[in-house]
Amino acid sequence: MFSHVMLGADDVAASKRFYDATLGALGVPSGEIDELGRAVYSHDGGRFVIRTPLNGEQATGANGGTLGFQAPSSEAVDAWHAAGLANGGIAIEDPPGPRNATGGRVLYLAYLRDPAGNKVCALHRLK
Repeated sequence: MFSHVMLGADDVAASKRFYDATLGALGVPSGEIDELGRAVYSHDGGRFVIRTPLNGEQATGANGGTLGFQAPSSEAVDAWHAAGLANGGIAIEDPPGPRNATGGRVLYLAYLRDPAGNKVCALHRLK
């Protein structure tokens, strides 16, 4: 559905450290800094980009927004969460674990705030 996702950050280097660690725990290669100073991640045909806001104003987390990353296992979700905490992320919501979802689905989720304040999660579908 998405060609790319872009999040704003005032400190791209701090965000790159965070995402290199968290996305690395999910098997995504480290990001590259491009000629515009953006951290760019490419994986399975998608792109994820971190950059300073184009309007020159301070980056802020989207109020009510969450960016979710698909994880191959619950262990990968736990590794993602631990890597994020060790690299500038802040734990939010409940600790990593299973959650009941609509339609009888069970999801294994973990939530963090990245160094720029964006709310991100890792998700593995248990059933």
